[in-house]
Amino acid sequence: MPVRETFNYYGLDAIRVGRVNMGVNTTFVVYRLNGTVIDTGPSNQWKYVKPFIQNAPLKQLLLTHHHEDHSGNAGAIQKLTGVQAVAPDLTIGILKKGFRIPPMQKFFWGTAGKAEVASLPEEVYIGEEKVIPVFSPGHAKDMTCYLLPERGWLFSADLFIANYLKFLRIDEDVPTLMKSIKGVLDHSFDVILCPHRGVVEDGWQQLNKKYEYLLNLSGEAQELTQQGLSLEEVTQRLLGKEGLFSALTGYNFCKRNLIASCLQVNLGEMSRF
Repeated sequence: MPVRETFNYYGLDAIRVGRVNMGVNTTFVVYRLNGTVIDTGPSNQWKYVKPFIQNAPLKQLLLTHHHEDHSGNAGAIQKLTGVQAVAPDLTIGILKKGFRIPPMQKFFWGTAGKAEVASLPEEVYIGEEKVIPVFSPGHAKDMTCYLLPERGWLFSADLFIANYLKFLRIDEDVPTLMKSIKGVLDHSFDVILCPHRGVVEDGWQQLNKKYEYLLNLSGEAQELTQQGLSLEEVTQRLLGKEGLFSALTGYNFCKRNLIASCLQVNLGEMSRF
């Protein structure tokens, strides 16, 4: 059944949806706090997102980035409620032009379609609480997280998802991602609100673990490469053989991409201390 769960976390309403449940990357959490919805869920789950949107007044719709699971229902929500999504300027341009979705992502999430999205206001609030947008590219070139400093909450877009990565999309970039994580860790927060993982308490420490993992993996990959191992050999040594999922994506999402990107990390520049 597509709807996996609804829950409330200290006044934060949420619904988790997904066409299938094959792990954390295949379901999506739409959050609502004090009349603001953060990201829209995928278009193929509109049947289930729609009543969630309707069951409370909507004042604001924030997008973190353009990916189809995050923006897929932006146009439908505007048509339903009259509320136009707001997003970083880079996101606006991508959604206006449209973008290609690989077949496996289309299977999980459906299509995104074009959407007319407005720019973030100069100052962003959820209710009366000030929001700090934190530009965080790497997973996507336009990705932005939203920090609520008074609560110590971070709407993390796809910056976190998990402590340990084994796969990477071909259009993701580990050096840029690490710089973004490093920048977010300069802020103080306790709770991560991840659209895939869900509520992550002890969030700062968990995101720091991801940073340290990527730093260590990059060091190990570069050391093995200096010993003369090929990219395929390094990948198998550190992450194991590619599986069926990598093949099904045409290796758009695979272990080799992760190791190849880790080889581009400047280890000295990435040290946090």
